[in-house]
Amino acid sequence: MKRTHLFILFILLIGTILYQPNLLAQDSPQWHLPEGATKRLGKGWLYEIQYSPDGTRLAAAGTLGVWIYDTATDEEITLLNGFGWGVSALTYSPNGKVLVSGSASGTIRLWDSETGEILQTLNQHWRSVRSLAFSPDGSMLASGSRDRTVRLWNPQTGDLLHTLRGHTDGLNSVAFSVDGSTVISAGRDDTIKIWDASSGDLLKTLEEHRDNVASIVVSPDGKTLASGDLNAIIHLWDTATWTIKQTLFGHTSYIYDLKFSPDGRVLASASEDDTVRVWDAVTGDHLYTLSDHTADVFGLAFTPDSSVLTSGGWDASIRSWDAITGRHLKTITGHTDAVASVTYSADGRILATRSWDKTIRLWDADTGQLQHVLSGHQDDVDVVVFSPDGTTLASGSQDNTVRLWNAITGEHIKTLRGHYSYLISLAFSPDGSILASGSEDDSIRLWRVATGRYLGGLWEHEAGVETLAFSPDGTMLASGSRDDRIILWDLRTGDAIHTISEHEDDVWAVAFSPDGTKLASGGGDTVSLWDVATAELLQTFRRPIDIEIPIDAPEELTGDVPTDLPANATSMVFSPDGKVLVSGSYDRTIRLWDIATGEQLRTLEGHTYSITSVAVSPNGTTIASGSVDGTVILWAFPLPMSIEQVLTVLADVNNDGTLDVLDLVLVASNFGVSGESPADLNDDGVVNLLDLYLIANALDNVDAAPSGQSFSNDQLTAAQVEEWLTLAKQIPSQNSQNLKVDMLSYQRGIHVLEQILQNLTPKETTLFANYPNPFNPETWIPYQLATPAEVTLTIYAADGKVVRTLTLGHQPIGIYQSKNRAAYWDGKNAIGEPVTSGIYFYTLSAGDFAATRKMLIVK
Repeated sequence: MKRTHLFILFILLIGTILYQPNLLAQDSPQWHLPEGATKRLGKGWLYEIQYSPDGTRLAAAGTLGVWIYDTATDEEITLLNGFGWGVSALTYSPNGKVLVSGSASGTIRLWDSETGEILQTLNQHWRSVRSLAFSPDGSMLASGSRDRTVRLWNPQTGDLLHTLRGHTDGLNSVAFSVDGSTVISAGRDDTIKIWDASSGDLLKTLEEHRDNVASIVVSPDGKTLASGDLNAIIHLWDTATWTIKQTLFGHTSYIYDLKFSPDGRVLASASEDDTVRVWDAVTGDHLYTLSDHTADVFGLAFTPDSSVLTSGGWDASIRSWDAITGRHLKTITGHTDAVASVTYSADGRILATRSWDKTIRLWDADTGQLQHVLSGHQDDVDVVVFSPDGTTLASGSQDNTVRLWNAITGEHIKTLRGHYSYLISLAFSPDGSILASGSEDDSIRLWRVATGRYLGGLWEHEAGVETLAFSPDGTMLASGSRDDRIILWDLRTGDAIHTISEHEDDVWAVAFSPDGTKLASGGGDTVSLWDVATAELLQTFRRPIDIEIPIDAPEELTGDVPTDLPANATSMVFSPDGKVLVSGSYDRTIRLWDIATGEQLRTLEGHTYSITSVAVSPNGTTIASGSVDGTVILWAFPLPMSIEQVLTVLADVNNDGTLDVLDLVLVASNFGVSGESPADLNDDGVVNLLDLYLIANALDNVDAAPSGQSFSNDQLTAAQVEEWLTLAKQIPSQNSQNLKVDMLSYQRGIHVLEQILQNLTPKETTLFANYPNPFNPETWIPYQLATPAEVTLTIYAADGKVVRTLTLGHQPIGIYQSKNRAAYWDGKNAIGEPVTSGIYFYTLSAGDFAATRKMLIVK
């Protein structure tokens, strides 16, 4: 029996090609889960909303992609994948057949609005796309980007027609005139520009705004342009003379969006002041104000018949109103604001998250269901933490207060006041009797939890105290600050025992090891490990990087090539056994580190914005990560397991005394079954692919796997599944008398494996778009092979010269899409020199197949 250690990971497989029965029956936040994830809490926050021209669909662009809602039922129909980036702009074509999305990566995708098929991918922008607009006849698409350009496209062919340059800062909004002859753009440079749509020539610049023109919209009759800025000013312009007809006042903060009703009777404005104001479009009179949102209102949309006004707010709601009376009609919930913190209760049953919408959410950690929303803070909540016994939750806010809550009922217990600036860190002592709070006022304050009495303060830091942690024995407190220092405090005397000044950037996270002998710290520069007794640096964790050196590279390029870079961390936590450190970073990556060796064990990727918080469940089986993208993702924690542990978890599915391929077939036959089941090997409440991976690992380690096949940390292959099927189909004839399973279950298991095999076997060889794109300095180039072939990837400059040839060797049938299977280019030429910014082409040659695509390096 082989005695290898296994890392049980979802990231063993390519999530996009796996067999997932009844996808649409899943809870919608689970759509498009990233590799390694078991559950997602929340649907992320939104940028923009748009009705389809026929009014039957509402599209909502957000951090996970584009959500499509049925306007009759308010049910989600689908989620158009954002491919790892938030979608920051969208628009429908005039006939409603095409939906266009623009992402934070600069990519524009044109989708078939009925099928969800991608029709075109446009990659010329190199920064976030902030606005999209079709010409009235649908023949031209305009896009405005943070790269300071407006680009005009042919939506049928994807050809770039014109690039409009002249803004000196990023674009916020674009629009066409009613006759389609001009394009109007508004930017962060405080100007509005009018362009000739045919020639791309600049016709006029309007400079009356004084601060960041955030939104523009043309009235249906074409006679008026409305513009709003970050000074809360709305101008109405005469489009014949480009003079201001009227200025509307009333909002108290930024104008985010403006929309005319399709009948032209009213103008609606959305603001950071949490309100929507509705104005008479002709007279400019204020008609009414909608004040139900509790956070910034970012977007507006009218139904095509002008009867309903819909608003989206960063209070995680989409609200619809009678456009004439302002009466509230309905609310769509489930979206979430940026998740700034996530923490487990002591028993692992509750997850608490805090967002920048002044609330705290309590979730059932097993089901992912929202249990309570705690409201009461008067400003954004920056930190939440559970007491050690799990009965009390503390929250710190930008309203300068700490609130204590009953974690079971959600009831408010008391409010602690004393800081004179906002709260950014909290920690309970191990016995739960003392709460430490860190503030932007540079101080740490200690409180008696039972009474709320202030016990005293610690005052050595010279900038905001970003992070706090008690030692396991409760005698010390560690604090990290934006003054780049860590201080270890003796809580009996209030004295600073050690001051660690080696960090060269803000310290965002500190954590004690479970035995209290080590302290981990993370910030903008490094992730480090320290000896608590001596403050000696034990380890600096570095993330590995792959740099490919050509065989024929000059000798001077082969020496001193870096193989790793310092890591950074916004949050960190030790595994319960102290062997693994989990860190979350602003590069959207979760990293797992071996404490003994400093080696990076794994990375988990799936959030579309920076990681703000990570936590590990008390039983050590789940990692929870919170992100600015507004979601919490739960990941199967890949703790190393010995073969004895694996077999203990797995047992014997059909109780025949043998662990063999038949047990694997039985797991497959129960796919999708919820509740208690012997096939639910990891006891997560559902039989899914993770259970199949577990049993495949066990089979490999008891020498019962298909001959020559190793189910390790590589992707599942068609060859593996095919050999499993071959062995499984032999079972009835070999063991017909003692087969301890009904034939119906056996046949269903075979059928599921056949479907998995079918999904793992491409029908045609294809070269996919590289990711990320644009990129700097590295990118991955995915492809799939329908037949085995010698594979070569050749990279060309825009002038046709060969930059690099990657010989990938003989590759079997399969899908090469994840980072450890796709082709990789480090952005260097054949002699190891970094190439310059610009457009490059890559050609995949595989047998008789050849295909070429385009990519962009931006430095």
